[in-house]
Amino acid sequence: MRSVRWCALAVLASIFLCNHAAWAQEPPAPAPAPAAAPADPPTPDACGSFHEFATTNCPLTWHGITLFGTYDVGVGWVSHGLPENAYNYEGASLINRNGNNSEWLIAPNNLSQTGLGIKGKEEVLEGWSVVFNASTGINPQSGQLANASDTDIINNGLPRGSYSYAIDGARAGQPFNDEFYGGVSSASLGTLTFGRQRALGTDAMLNYDPAGGSYAFSYIGYNGTMAGGGDTEDTRWDDAVKYRLSYGPAHFGVMYKFADGSGGCYSASATWSAATCTPEQAHNTAYGFDLGAEYGHLSADVVYQHYNQAISVLNPLLGAQSPTQPYQSTTDSINTNPITGPNLIDTANTLYGIVTDNSALMVAAKYTWDPFKFYGGYEHIQQFNPDHPLGVGASDQGGYILSGVEDNNLDTPKTVQIWWTGAKYAYDSKTDITTAWYHQAQNTFRAPPTCVPGDMRSSCAGDLNEFSLYLDHHFTKRFDVFAGITYSDVSGGLAIAIPHGPGVPYYHNSNTAPVIGGRFAF
Repeated sequence: MRSVRWCALAVLASIFLCNHAAWAQEPPAPAPAPAAAPADPPTPDACGSFHEFATTNCPLTWHGITLFGTYDVGVGWVSHGLPENAYNYEGASLINRNGNNSEWLIAPNNLSQTGLGIKGKEEVLEGWSVVFNASTGINPQSGQLANASDTDIINNGLPRGSYSYAIDGARAGQPFNDEFYGGVSSASLGTLTFGRQRALGTDAMLNYDPAGGSYAFSYIGYNGTMAGGGDTEDTRWDDAVKYRLSYGPAHFGVMYKFADGSGGCYSASATWSAATCTPEQAHNTAYGFDLGAEYGHLSADVVYQHYNQAISVLNPLLGAQSPTQPYQSTTDSINTNPITGPNLIDTANTLYGIVTDNSALMVAAKYTWDPFKFYGGYEHIQQFNPDHPLGVGASDQGGYILSGVEDNNLDTPKTVQIWWTGAKYAYDSKTDITTAWYHQAQNTFRAPPTCVPGDMRSSCAGDLNEFSLYLDHHFTKRFDVFAGITYSDVSGGLAIAIPHGPGVPYYHNSNTAPVIGGRFAF
C-alpha cells in the first residue's frame, strides 16, 4: 500500500518537473500560510535559470499549479528519551511519558514538516479562481509517510521498557496526511473549500506561535492539544467545509466538519458482550469560527472550536495486565468495564482511544517592533464525556479502528488552559534568534478529588512547562541551518503516564533536548 502511495506522489512530481514551459513565480509554499492572510502580493518575475531557483525563492509553478516541498533533518540529544522509529514525525524534544534513557537521535522535522505537495489557483472567470491543495508529510530519516497511529501499533505487545517513540497526531499514513481539498476563490467574496483541511486553531497556531509550529522548539507545534481544541488528532478535519473572507483590516473564517466513519458497538452494561452491545453511528461533527484583524504592526485573532467524539490515543496496547502494573490493557472496554467473553475484534493493528466532546476558545496576538516580533496567546478548553458514545470497532483517523474505547474517562468536566509567549529577534537580514515559553495546566476532574503522593492519577491537577531558544541562519532563500535547545517538565496529574488507577508516573519528569540541523524548502 505504501508503495502505491509513493508511486502516486512520484507521478504527480513528474508531471510538473518534466514540463518545459516557463515557470511563473508565486510566494514560497513550504511555510504554512497565516490564518486569513491579506490579499496575495504581486506575482514576481519568473525564474530564468536553475541558479535562480537554487538561490532565490521562486517556486516551481506552471499554469497556476505549484509543486512544493520541504526537507528538514538534524541531529539531537535528549536527556530522557527512547529509541526512534520510522513512523515518528515529531522528533523527541518534548518530555515523553515513557522516556527513560539519554539518547543521540536523528531528529526529523525540526522547524518544518518534511513533505511534498501540489497546490493550484487558476482563474476561470474574471475575479473567480479554482483552488486546490494536496500535500503530505514524510519522515526524512526513513522515507515513510508520517504516521502517528503506527508509532503506537508497532509497540503493541511490548513491555513499557522496550518502547520506541509512540505519539498521537493527525497524520496517520494517509496519502495526503496534511491537506487534500478543492474549492473556489473570489477576489471580493472570499474562498470556499471542501476536503481534508487544517483546523482554524491550526491556522492560528502557525501564525501566532513564535516558533511557527516547530516540532523541535514549540510545545503547541509538537503537541496539537491547543491547535486541535483539545485533542491533537483534530488539528486537521476530514470531510470539512471552510470559508474565509478578508475585508479591509478584518478577516473572518468559519468551518464545519461532517460526520464520517463508524461508531462501533456499544453497551453501558458492566457485564456486556458482543451479543448485547448496540451498533452505533458516528457523530463526530465539528464546527469553528475565527475573527481577527490587522492594524499597523499589531495582529490578533479570536478562535472558537467545538468537536464531538474527539479521540485521544495515549499508549500502545499490551496484553491484559493487573491495574497495578505499568501497562495499558488491550482488554476491550467501554466506560472502563471489561468485556466478557472473546474480543469483538482482533486487537492486531488497532488502537485504544479515550473519547470526549471538546470546546475551546483561543485569543492570540503578535506585534512587530523592528527588529523584534512579540507573540502571545491563551486558550481555554473544556472536555466532557461524549453525548454519543463510541464503541469497540469505531473508526479512528487514517482507516484505523479502536479495539478499546473509554467513553466515561472524566469523573467531572476537564478544564485545560494553555498560554504562551515569546519573541523573535532579527539579528541581521539572514539570521533570527527566537525564544519561547509554553505552559499547560489542568484542573482536578477526579471524584472524590483525593490527589496525594502515592495516589496521584491523571485526573489530578497538573502542569507542563516548555522553554526553548534557537538560532536560524539562512544561507539562501531556500536553505537554512539552525541550532537550539528545549527544556520541558511536568508535575501533578500531567506527570502520570498510564491513566488507570493507581496511576503510573512518567519515568522522569523533565527532558532537555539540544538539536542542530538544516532545512531546504522550495
